[in-house]
Amino acid sequence: LKSFPAFLIALPMATTLIGALKFDAPAGWVSKPPASSVRVAEFTLPKATGDAEDATLGIFFFGGQGGSIDANLDRWIGQMAQPDGRPSKPLAKTTKFTSRGLAITLVDLTGTYVAEVSPGSSERFNKPGFRLRAAVVETKEGPYFVKLTGPEKTVARWDESFMTFLKSLRIE
Repeated sequence: LKSFPAFLIALPMATTLIGALKFDAPAGWVSKPPASSVRVAEFTLPKATGDAEDATLGIFFFGGQGGSIDANLDRWIGQMAQPDGRPSKPLAKTTKFTSRGLAITLVDLTGTYVAEVSPGSSERFNKPGFRLRAAVVETKEGPYFVKLTGPEKTVARWDESFMTFLKSLRIE
């Protein structure tokens, strides 16, 4: 982490507000300006030793829109291809839990990241050895969507802080 200027590194347990949603940004997560207007927050999770790139985490809110939980899970799962050609859906691990009164549905899947480079683009990423962890967070204002992607080892490095982050989500 020493390669990042101190002012870019998220403070441990810094409370952040996005609309009505609050959360605690884990130590080491680097906050950055959202890359698009549909992202309400974005973080870089610095790469693990040996990985070529950082992981990215985006938080999305579409004003109560954004599709059903299942439609989002299916879309995210479709962004991961398997090296041996098997379908990704049977390999995806989906879990549900409630934290601070919010229902959270989480998907976890590894493979080759093949999402569109930008919405509606015919150009796609081709990033083998990636891991996707994504969640739909149900609130009375509508669902929030959290998407973490990056090299498998890097995402694993931040796994515990990712779960702590999800459990810190709350409406105040």
